[in-house]
Amino acid sequence: MAIQKILVVDDSLTQRLVLSAILAEEGYEVLTANDGTEAVTKAKSEMPDLIIMDVVMPVLNGFQATRVITTDETTWHIPVILLTSKDMESDRVWGLRQGATAFLHKPVQPGELIELINALR
Repeated sequence: MAIQKILVVDDSLTQRLVLSAILAEEGYEVLTANDGTEAVTKAKSEMPDLIIMDVVMPVLNGFQATRVITTDETTWHIPVILLTSKDMESDRVWGLRQGATAFLHKPVQPGELIELINALR
């Protein structure tokens, strides 16, 4: 699968801008969402090739949004990378159980993120 379009989901404008800049520099088309609810809507309407999802967000958190996206018949195939400041092993395991493909910690290292995306191709 060629990854071209990536949906970045984070309630922090700063995080969305930083991730968008990193990804755009690598040539990816970047879409953004402010929370889990918007992420679910955009995943269905835009059909990105990959989603990078924060966990701690209001209303619908990243775990919940990932579960909705990865169990929906139209979006189940979209890989989700959870990117969060939560660093407990139980958070990583729970995220993967919700359907996430991978789990990265903030602050993200650009090289580590791009390496992971390349591994998903």
